[in-house]
Amino acid sequence: MQKPRQDIRPNTAEYETLPLVKPTGFREYDARWILEKEINLLGIQALGLGLATYVHEIGQTPKIAVGHDFRGYSLSVKQALILGLLEGGMEVLDIGLALSPMAYYAQFALDCPCVAMVTASHNENGWTGVKMGAQAPLTFGPDEMSRLKEIVLNGQGVARPGGKLERVEGFRKTYIKDVASKVKLSRPLKVVAACGNGTAGAFAPEVLRLMGAEVIEMDTDLDYTFPKYNPNPEDHAMLVQMAQKVKETGADLALGFDGDGDRCGVVDDTGEEIFADKIGLMLARDLSALHPNATFVVDVKSTGLYKTDEVLKANGATTVYWKTGHSYIKRKTAELGALAGFEKSGHFFLSGDLGHGYDDGLVAAGAVLAMLDRNPGKSLSELKSALPDAWTSLTMSPHCDDELKYDVLARIVKEYEDLAASGGSILGRKIIEAITVNGVRVHLEDGSWVLVRASSNKPELVVVVESMRSADDMRDLFRKEVKPRLAAHPEIGAFNQEI
Repeated sequence: MQKPRQDIRPNTAEYETLPLVKPTGFREYDARWILEKEINLLGIQALGLGLATYVHEIGQTPKIAVGHDFRGYSLSVKQALILGLLEGGMEVLDIGLALSPMAYYAQFALDCPCVAMVTASHNENGWTGVKMGAQAPLTFGPDEMSRLKEIVLNGQGVARPGGKLERVEGFRKTYIKDVASKVKLSRPLKVVAACGNGTAGAFAPEVLRLMGAEVIEMDTDLDYTFPKYNPNPEDHAMLVQMAQKVKETGADLALGFDGDGDRCGVVDDTGEEIFADKIGLMLARDLSALHPNATFVVDVKSTGLYKTDEVLKANGATTVYWKTGHSYIKRKTAELGALAGFEKSGHFFLSGDLGHGYDDGLVAAGAVLAMLDRNPGKSLSELKSALPDAWTSLTMSPHCDDELKYDVLARIVKEYEDLAASGGSILGRKIIEAITVNGVRVHLEDGSWVLVRASSNKPELVVVVESMRSADDMRDLFRKEVKPRLAAHPEIGAFNQEI
């Protein structure tokens, strides 16, 4: 394996003969680059060889399911990846055009321990990437990604015999049948399926109809130019369109799916967005009634209502807060044998009879529909209104250089740990606990909380506060507690947002 370079430019002989791989593409739990500028097809091939080498290194069966999303270049990227995997002695099962959860499902349905899904998710065109795993239903985390990065960038890939390629025909139907089988609606529900012209358009309408829903399609024609907006259910432009469609059609709700189908966004019957952590809480209430004493995992950016909710307490539910990131929540959900995991970005992980434990936007959509089906006299907005009040800030992201942010964060974490250990308080409220899995999340006695952590892929810190009292109290938590504390660290830039 040739050692990749970082200084190769397109439209040169070197670009056509040597691998280009920028190290910045290896993230905490996936790999993502701007194609041509940061990686070329030979670099993708080197990635495939490196992945095959890693699979052999850990002693896993060298059998891998590979799929690609709907981008103008994703098929070419996948084929380059497959060349590297074959060179590394892998048996490759090509499932074709796919959603990420369809590739994860292939690990179970095809008895295939490894997966590589070529997708840029919701990123703008020009981006490409690969989501990888070697033990279903988990995807790589920092340790695996660090070793893979070392193998690829140092040219340590090992060519082996035994490479084999098989195309798996018709696997889309197999996946759709499995997802649809989990829900059978007993009452009519009118559902907007919003796909932003991304890959989910080839899957979501059919799945929802098989579940028994009346489907109103919105931007379901596949078009990799994304003429209206990127398929991202956290994006304001997509949410506005979803809300308008609900109001125009009198739909019961809108379900929005991102570019590779592993996330789901929800707009209720009034046209209001429900953030994924609140949808998770509604699902946890519903599911804990059916599964008493269930455990749920949520990321540290999620609402503190999971800890204080009286319905969850009555059902014996336990909630564990864990690191933000789909790979982290997926892994913790599996480790604890939790019934479900929820991430505020819209990743939902349903286990047991509900799902296979990985993030699947269509499975999550089915869970929301099943919840409505079990509450025939209530609309989604009424279920949302039944939740206790909480006032949550926007995510604020002051600049802090990548090479400094973790040291700065460690000092802030220690400050809060020391404050908690000394019996201190914040705005007159005792600190109940300081969770330090992803920075620090400080829980107060009334259920309010403060979060400070480092961004996984940007030179930023991440700050969120939530009050169980009022919007003004939420602002006070930020202005009187967090902002002055962070201002005492000169390495942190000024906040560009106020609440």
